Amino acid sequence: MQRQDTKNTWLETLSGKRVYIETYGCRYNFGDSEKLWEILKHHSCTRTATDEEADAIIINTCTVVGQTERRMLRRLSRFNGRDLYITGCLPDVQKGAILAICSPRFIPHTDIREQYRRIGTITPDPVAIIQISEGCNSTCTYCIARKARGPLKSAPLSEILGRVKAFAETGSVEIQLTAQDVSGWGRDHGETLPDLIRAIGELAGRFFVRVGMMNPATMLDILDDLVEAFSEGKIFKFIHVPVQSGSDRVLRLMGRGYQCEDFEQIVAAFRRKYPGITIATDMIVGFPGENEDDFSESLALLRRLQANKVNITRYSRRPSTMAFTLTDMPDGIKKERSRLMQACAEEIYHAIHARYTGNRVPFVVTEKIRSGSVLARTPSYLGIVLPVDMPYGTTGIAEIRQQTGYYLKGECVDVREKFQIAEK
Repeated sequence: MQRQDTKNTWLETLSGKRVYIETYGCRYNFGDSEKLWEILKHHSCTRTATDEEADAIIINTCTVVGQTERRMLRRLSRFNGRDLYITGCLPDVQKGAILAICSPRFIPHTDIREQYRRIGTITPDPVAIIQISEGCNSTCTYCIARKARGPLKSAPLSEILGRVKAFAETGSVEIQLTAQDVSGWGRDHGETLPDLIRAIGELAGRFFVRVGMMNPATMLDILDDLVEAFSEGKIFKFIHVPVQSGSDRVLRLMGRGYQCEDFEQIVAAFRRKYPGITIATDMIVGFPGENEDDFSESLALLRRLQANKVNITRYSRRPSTMAFTLTDMPDGIKKERSRLMQACAEEIYHAIHARYTGNRVPFVVTEKIRSGSVLARTPSYLGIVLPVDMPYGTTGIAEIRQQTGYYLKGECVDVREKFQIAEK
């Protein structure tokens, strides 16, 4: 029998329990889980390391692609019969599929936001997540996130600054600004992302900021101001700007609202100001109607772009999207195009990282990998593995001894107090 929940029943039934939380998907989801845990701590809950130890299981779900959704549903079926709670994007778009395999309680993400505002506490973390907005106003034909998260709802500037201050005071080294579209922040109340970046840059404290995923369509009309705002000393010189295809024809079918020339204009503007900036992008292969010429244009764009990171996704039909009714491409073609694009991207990674071998670069320690090994970041957010134990926030100079396609390996040759993220 399906459980009928009333407002906050989930919170009442969780109070005092041992809780296991499992999170999937984007950094925004991880931010929701952190807020949820702060709420539960104030209701006498304890957190367990494994589901076996727990009285209740919370799964924060993702539904961005079909493969993820299928894996999620298999995971949920494992907990059928347990005291199970589900939040995230999946309940908003596939509730029927969930109820076909288990009988959970649901935790609306709007409830998490409302409950958290009454508490506002944080758990110290060297890498902190701050959600600056939820939802977006784009109309991409393939995207299911808009249905799950709704239109753009920006957090107030004062609220974001308060959270940055709080994390900085507890010793956070890296603060990640996250949203479904970070560059859309403020458009619903007359402000812009550059306003936010400058305000954060003026705050006291020894912390550094990674700006999250920005949509080219919402960057274009603020581009000059945005590039200039990145000169703030606390901002990592890193941008994540998904292009999704190198074909203007496919971009029109996707409803992305820009052309390849616009995307390349964005990248060029940042590189003129910050030549060593790290560029991350996303590509979808096998979108309905993508032909060999379109795919070749995507590969050509990647070679021109020379991105430090390319997230490659095979197109996945999502219910309730405009592209759902289009004829899907055979999985074999999508798989082969994904393989070819991955090989192209890895060639680029190796070529970029090879230029660093033997060089000395500034770093700040942001994560501990294991005993005797830490992950540090350069001013442009390149990852360096250092074979040494160092406290979070340690800054210095590393000599790059080796590189892989995904990170650098180095040795610390000097420890220094100052780590200023310079313009170049």
